[in-house]
Amino acid sequence: MPYKEKKIEKLYYSIGEVAAMFKVNTSLIRYWEKEFDIIKPQKNKKGNRLFTKEDIENFHLIYHLVKERGLTLKGAKMKLKENKEDTLNNFKVIKSLNEIKDMLLNIREEI
Repeated sequence: MPYKEKKIEKLYYSIGEVAAMFKVNTSLIRYWEKEFDIIKPQKNKKGNRLFTKEDIENFHLIYHLVKERGLTLKGAKMKLKENKEDTLNNFKVIKSLNEIKDMLLNIREEI
């Protein structure tokens, strides 16, 4: 049985790395942090924000609501406050369907 190295996952991400993931400015990340209470990054001694995987998942959810579905910040806050569980489940379904779509498109290109 061949040896497989485990993929190393980071525990914390800097604000620059998070901004690069979403292709937005760091100022938008800071603004969303202030506006949405579900994002709570830790700060080191220098005051730099350190985002966890959970924070990044919350950013994905906010990004989906604001940028992809076109909700206002107020609308996104209300949606998360009223029914975060259903919103999260819907987001996960959409994400998995998009992954399947990408996979099928790649298969189609190879044929």
